[in-house]
Amino acid sequence: MNTRIRTLLAAGALLAVATACGAEPLDSGAEAEPSAAPVVLDQAPAEDKAAAVINAITPDKALAAKVPARLRTDGLKVVSSLGYPPMELYASDGKTAIGLDPSLTRAIARKLGVKVTITDEEFNSQIPGVLTGRYDFVISSMTDNAERQGKLSFVDYVRAGAGLLVKKGNPAGISGPDDLCGKTVSVVDNGSSLALAEQYDADCEKAGEGGVTILKFPGDQEALLQVGGGRAQANITDYVVTTYKAADPKLGVEAIAIEGTESLWGIGMKPDDKELIDSVKGALDSLIRSGEYGKVLKAWNLEKLAVESATVNGGK
Repeated sequence: MNTRIRTLLAAGALLAVATACGAEPLDSGAEAEPSAAPVVLDQAPAEDKAAAVINAITPDKALAAKVPARLRTDGLKVVSSLGYPPMELYASDGKTAIGLDPSLTRAIARKLGVKVTITDEEFNSQIPGVLTGRYDFVISSMTDNAERQGKLSFVDYVRAGAGLLVKKGNPAGISGPDDLCGKTVSVVDNGSSLALAEQYDADCEKAGEGGVTILKFPGDQEALLQVGGGRAQANITDYVVTTYKAADPKLGVEAIAIEGTESLWGIGMKPDDKELIDSVKGALDSLIRSGEYGKVLKAWNLEKLAVESATVNGGK
C-alpha cells in the first residue's frame, strides 16, 4: 500500500471517530444549513407619541419562549375602535393606528418578540371577533366589568374615570362635583356622563342647594363648545378626553379629574386562551417593572391612568 493511500485511509478513520463521538464534523466544503431568521419587530409610527420608547423595547426571552405558537407565525392580531382620542385614533395618513391603546399594544408585542396587526372595528363587533378567533385580543378603552367577564377574560391595563372640562383659568372656581350646584353643565346625551350629571343634580337638591342645569348634545364636540361659549360652566366627559382637549391651546380649556369614578379597563381575550392571557399579563408586568409602561403613558399625558401591576378580571 503506498503512502498516499495510507494517508487517505487514516484521515477517513479519524473523521468517522469524530462524527460517532458527536463532535463537529470536519469542514467538507459544504455550507451549513442557515438558522431560522429572527423576527423583525414592528417599529412604532412616527406620529405615535411614544415611538421612541416603544422602538427601544427588546423582547423578554423568557416570555417570548412561552408565547402561543400561532403568534410566532401569524403575529398578534388585535382589534380596536379608532375614534376615541387620545386612546385610539388614526394618524394623519388615515390608515395607521395611534393612541395609547395602539402604543401599549406595540409595546406588548415587542416585549413578547412577535409582530402585530391592529384592525379597526366598530365597538359591538369586537367581542364576537375575539370569540370566533378572528382576533387574539381587543384593546379599546373597554371597561372590565362582571357582565363582560361572562364572555371574555381581561388583563387590566389602566384605571380611568370621568373628568370635567372648564374654561382656562377656571373662572367659575370648580374643583369637583360639589362645586356644580347652581351651575350649568354640558354632556353627551344617553351616556355615563349624563348619568353622573343627573346624580350630581340630585345630590345638590338633597343638600338644599341649587340643582345642576344639564345641557344634552349628541356628540363631544357640541358639548365642549358650550364651555368655550360661556353657556355652560363645565363639560362632563371621560377623563382621557379631558386631557386630550386640554392639551390643545386653541380650545382654551383645562381638565379636572373627578375622583372616585375610576374603573379598570381591560385587554379582552377568550377565557380558555390561557397561554395568551399569561403572556399578555407577563408582558404588561414586565413593562411596568422596567418603567417603559409609565413612559408610554407619560408620552400621551395619561400618567394618572397607571396601574401598579397587571390584574386578571379585577373589574367589578
